[in-house]
Amino acid sequence: MDKALQVSAIKDGTVIDHIPASRLFDVISILKLYKNKEMITFGTNLDSKQLGKKGIIKVANRFFQGKEVDKIALIAPNAKLNTIKNYEVVEKRVVEIPDTIVSIAKCFNPKCITNHEKITTRFSVISKNPIELKCLFCEKITLENQVEII
Repeated sequence: MDKALQVSAIKDGTVIDHIPASRLFDVISILKLYKNKEMITFGTNLDSKQLGKKGIIKVANRFFQGKEVDKIALIAPNAKLNTIKNYEVVEKRVVEIPDTIVSIAKCFNPKCITNHEKITTRFSVISKNPIELKCLFCEKITLENQVEII
């Protein structure tokens, strides 16, 4: 069987790999990649030994740090970021959910003060698999399927 690239290479930028296929467009949305002026290539439902089907995003001339990586971790906890320079992978890292989430997610509790006033949301991560976030204001738990990125 011939091996062929399913998605073309980029010269410089970031490849976000091992995104669950069902979350690919969520990652594109939270990173606002639809506003990006550089080349973006994405594929979904690609074969994956780990996930069955996966998504992949290649973003030319963009490198993700800080809150952007934390957002990816909340949506696709096992995603891998590959930094590409001159067509070579120079760094590989698995995204990790931080112990504290600040101004990234919305509190699930509609009565929480953070949903009514201009207050920065803060959560402690009480479970990373499955994701469970405890609001530091109202103390309600936001579950993985309830996480809304702001």
